[in-house]
Amino acid sequence: MSKFDNVPVEEDTKILARIEATLDDYDVLYEKWFWDGIHAESIIFIADDVKEMDDEALKTFVAESPFVEDTNMTIKRDSKGFTFVNFNFKA
Repeated sequence: MSKFDNVPVEEDTKILARIEATLDDYDVLYEKWFWDGIHAESIIFIADDVKEMDDEALKTFVAESPFVEDTNMTIKRDSKGFTFVNFNFKA
């Protein structure tokens, strides 16, 4: 069983790729997805792992990863214990 087994997926979102990885010392789930005509990617953290980082610090941290091409990002901290950093939006 993975700690990312219960990551929620919004209705009508199609997950194109999903890979568990490590980013520095953090276990993460990398997703590539499609929703409503938009392709994008996410790095998903366990919320407790990044609770000390504010949104700007989290964006800066993720922007330094090899996945990010476009630093236009959104962050969602959900009630199920996950933090989503979304990036590389393409219409």
